[in-house]
Amino acid sequence: ALVMEVVCPRCQTSTFQKPQMKLLVNVCGHRLCDVCVDAVFIHPTAHCPECGRALRRANYRVQQFEDPRVDKEIDVRKSILRDYNRRESDFKSLRAYNDYLEEIETIVFNLTNGIDVEETKAKVETYRKKHKQEILKNRARASREDAAVAALIEAEKQEEIDRRRRSMLVDLEEKKMREDVHQRMLDELIISDKSAKDVIAAHSSLLTERSSLSADKEKIVRLVTVTRQ
Repeated sequence: ALVMEVVCPRCQTSTFQKPQMKLLVNVCGHRLCDVCVDAVFIHPTAHCPECGRALRRANYRVQQFEDPRVDKEIDVRKSILRDYNRRESDFKSLRAYNDYLEEIETIVFNLTNGIDVEETKAKVETYRKKHKQEILKNRARASREDAAVAALIEAEKQEEIDRRRRSMLVDLEEKKMREDVHQRMLDELIISDKSAKDVIAAHSSLLTERSSLSADKEKIVRLVTVTRQ
């Protein structure tokens, strides 16, 4: 597959000349190589060399897609959805919710492609002011839900760690038990008057019995764990 050569618009260095060059893209969709970003942002803020927009160093991130407009759309969408954060349950009808989603898509498309930018920004700002309390409430709701999901994931991870620890302890206990039975069998073979066949049979039976008890013990531990949850 052919790899498209990309050139930094400031220093004109290409990925052909410098394959290890990292291209960074900012929220306005314009990219620079990492060297130029460091050179431009000697101070905390600077202007985009392409469009003149005031930016911070943090506005730049590694370009994820070949087309920088895709990265720009992701940034724009993420920013818009912080404020346009209503859900279907917040609307009286599905039609109203779909109209809301269509409005979001129009805003994202305009800001991504430079269409009616000032008018669109003014519309977004008006929405922010009008729905300020609702926006904050929805952000808080989302934060609580994210925290709940994170707690659930953490609990599941901890349960998996506990399960592995229990399994490891059972395995160690069974290994120790087998070694103990084996050693007793060897001792008895040396000092007992019984035949080797009888000694081995007796200890094999004991090993089977203890293994069964160990398995039952693990089942009980698992049952107790599930009951406590």
